Amino acid sequence: MENKSYTIKDIARMAGVSAGTVDRVLHHRGDVSLSSYAKVQEVLDAIDYHPNMFAIGLAAKRAYRIACVIPAYVAADYWSSVAQGVRRAAEELQPFNVTVDFFPYTYALEASYADVCDRLSEEAVDAALIAPNFTEPTRRLATRLDDRRIPYLFVDFNMEHTHPLCYIGQDSRQSGYLAAKLLMQSYEPGEELVIFQHNQKENPAEIQMQRRLEGFMHYLGEHFDHLTLHHVLLNKEDASSNHVLLDAFFGAHPRALLGAVFNSRIYQVAGYLREAGRKMHALLGYDLLEENVKYLRSGEIDRLIGQRPGLQGYCGVKALSDHVVFKRAVTPVKYMPIDILLPENIDFYFEFE
Repeated sequence: MENKSYTIKDIARMAGVSAGTVDRVLHHRGDVSLSSYAKVQEVLDAIDYHPNMFAIGLAAKRAYRIACVIPAYVAADYWSSVAQGVRRAAEELQPFNVTVDFFPYTYALEASYADVCDRLSEEAVDAALIAPNFTEPTRRLATRLDDRRIPYLFVDFNMEHTHPLCYIGQDSRQSGYLAAKLLMQSYEPGEELVIFQHNQKENPAEIQMQRRLEGFMHYLGEHFDHLTLHHVLLNKEDASSNHVLLDAFFGAHPRALLGAVFNSRIYQVAGYLREAGRKMHALLGYDLLEENVKYLRSGEIDRLIGQRPGLQGYCGVKALSDHVVFKRAVTPVKYMPIDILLPENIDFYFEFE
């Protein structure tokens, strides 16, 4: 059909229904019979109707508030990238009366996370972006938001037995499976593999790490069932004790030449290797933290897997706004790419265009 602007009255005349019926269809207000809905939708499809989003923003009679529940962060860490993406989306949505408020929590402390969840469950918000952590507080919050009909979505990790509008992040098990496949391309007969974990690996907040490990071990079970595998437990905060521990480990296991880390802290292992003058055949980890990228460039780390945290935050706010403000359908799952970064391509990588 000829491209032109159509009013609600135009659409109503073409569909043979009232202007009020068209208004209810466009704004998802219900009280429309199936036959009338079909007539209006047929006209909308024929004229390729798209609502004027800026007009929606200018005509809005109230503001929309989105809550963002993510861990507290410092500059250049993983969660600062998520927050950067959230802020970028919020800036773009200002003309539509959308604001975003942060509800930070301490990552490894269940009490901190539970307190934020309990507070949010009573807040006057229109939607929530949540980086879920501990299981029970998340489920309590999800139930409360469901009861209040407040849409929410998860980024980074998808919590089972809840009803989010959407999940945005990687498929953690598939990511771990791919990590093993990449790492074992460097394997030579007789070499041993070491998985570096930290002293909080049993913390319920580390569910995503466990899923990556499951995928990793699945691949090894399919292709390398006789491989010698070591697990080294590092102290999350004590670099000096880690140095002593790693000296003893590598002294006792000189064939442990392949290594994997399933969180952002691969720089701890890489830093030790540089200080000790050691070199592993291949070392793989996650996330493009500044320290990780430094060691990728210098050769202590061979591969990093990126998760596009900034894009997760950006797409999360956009998806919630699509649903709440613009009444558009939202895809239930938006998997992030599993980006593989090498020294040869790291300088050309960026998250946003």
